[in-house]
Amino acid sequence: MAVLLIAAAGVIPALCQDQTQFAERNPKYRLHRGDVIDIEYTYTPEYNQTATVQPDGEVTLKLLGGVSVAGLTLDEAHRLIVERAGERLNKPEITLLLKDYVKPHFTVAGEVNKPGDYDIHGSVSAIEAIALSGGFKESSKQNQVVLVRKMNHDVAEVRLLNFKTLSSAAGIREDIEIKPDDILIVPKNRLSRVEPYVRIASMAMGGLYGVALFAK
Repeated sequence: MAVLLIAAAGVIPALCQDQTQFAERNPKYRLHRGDVIDIEYTYTPEYNQTATVQPDGEVTLKLLGGVSVAGLTLDEAHRLIVERAGERLNKPEITLLLKDYVKPHFTVAGEVNKPGDYDIHGSVSAIEAIALSGGFKESSKQNQVVLVRKMNHDVAEVRLLNFKTLSSAAGIREDIEIKPDDILIVPKNRLSRVEPYVRIASMAMGGLYGVALFAK
């Protein structure tokens, strides 16, 4: 067997055998690398600042130094910063605001004509996502397209999509909506194994997540 894509840092066992119910993303926004946040202290405004989430997932704050916030909701990041600030200040009151954020996007990789990242404008289906990426190459395995959906900042769920079925009159109703940070991977060869759940490993190129996919 040859590795189609770089294996993830680790793989966890399937939580269940039935993959028909594909996990939906938590609707609350989670901070990403490149997001910009405002931190305001009610009683100590000298510590107010605007900070950008760095590639390592941290923001560097005047009073606290590095604080890891990538993958957290604003509420979770707020609680963490208040807790850390409470080690230096007496009952700090802090306001945390999202000033700017990375535009929601999805990634298409593998055997398509224009692989890359695509912004999400409104609702985008899996079929539309492939069309935006220039369509399948002749070498693509259209009945085993892999959809990787982030469940949280540690784990992603994996599902196989059969585009030959989805593109038919009967199967079009089964087309799935693409969510922010989804990854569609179009293989060249038939996949012999796909792990249903994987741990996320950040990749240097375009933030693509490594997934354990094996092809014959």
